[in-house]
Amino acid sequence: MKERSPRDESRYGTGHDDGLEPLTPLDLSAVASVDDLVRAMSRTAFGGRRLGEAADVLEAMVRDRDCFRVVTVSGAMTIAKQGLLLAEMIDRGWVQAVVSTGALMTHGFVEGAGMLHFKHRPGIRDEDLYERGYNRVYDTIELEKNLDDTERVLQEALDGVPDDEVLCSRTVNERLGRYLDQHVEGRAILTSAFRQNVPIYVPAFTDSELGLDLAIYNHTRRSRSGAPVRFDPFLDLDDFADRVRQHETLGIFTIGGGVPRNWAQQVGPYLEILRKRVGSDEPVRRYRYAVRICPEPDHWGGLSGCSYSEGVSWGKFVPEAEGGRFAEVYADATIAWPLVVRAVMERLDGRDR
Repeated sequence: MKERSPRDESRYGTGHDDGLEPLTPLDLSAVASVDDLVRAMSRTAFGGRRLGEAADVLEAMVRDRDCFRVVTVSGAMTIAKQGLLLAEMIDRGWVQAVVSTGALMTHGFVEGAGMLHFKHRPGIRDEDLYERGYNRVYDTIELEKNLDDTERVLQEALDGVPDDEVLCSRTVNERLGRYLDQHVEGRAILTSAFRQNVPIYVPAFTDSELGLDLAIYNHTRRSRSGAPVRFDPFLDLDDFADRVRQHETLGIFTIGGGVPRNWAQQVGPYLEILRKRVGSDEPVRRYRYAVRICPEPDHWGGLSGCSYSEGVSWGKFVPEAEGGRFAEVYADATIAWPLVVRAVMERLDGRDR
């Protein structure tokens, strides 16, 4: 085997020679705001740098007025009391579409309607929680009574749906948002989405309490009139695709992974397949901006199977070499999401330094 020649020290780079960005020690004495902290973290390493870079990409995404911005959310974020983060983003005009799990919208409706969630006390056995009507989600309790009340509201919100109307998750969520807007004071995701005309899609709608409530509603409706409400999930897909067609620049902000993330990302391949296999005149659409906050590595499957760089190979994202901007934060969203959003709020409110 040929031996390598010793390195010529006269050719050692300084870092600056190759355009490398120097790091800076994190000095908390120089931090006066959340944005100060997040900017300083972006000049460190590991998760801190990723969090700071995520704020930079979100800021660029929000400042791009031509960008159609999609937020996808999975995990127990509403029962974990993160719902007003999404409501804030919607109210500020940062979001043009939301893709969520049904569980998130269920627990978010409970919160928005003024019902309470509680801390779980570990000393109580799960068997006893069941008997008491306490549904445990990690370290938090959802009351069965809350879900019973939610079912009654859903029935009220759906009463009057004409026999010839076909519902989808977007229209069900719109009806729930209208109910909250008319009957409940205060902020909530569904209320903000209704007021700002932001659609909320739940691709796996039947995989949720709201989906079960709709099924139960149809049973009672059959007993009264014999005409159940019809539901077509493909109405969601085509409505979302129509909105994407209208914008050349796309951005996606993802909490977790799962169905919401992949459903939103597959719109580019969907349009491409329509163009190739059906012959329709479809535009090319790829996400130019992308931020994800999720603690799981790729091989666990929680990231919907791929990183952003892998998603480029599927035609879902603009390559970084062509202007794509991506940030992936491997962290608990209840820690990272508030910091990223608050930092960008401060920048856009004119408090950036």
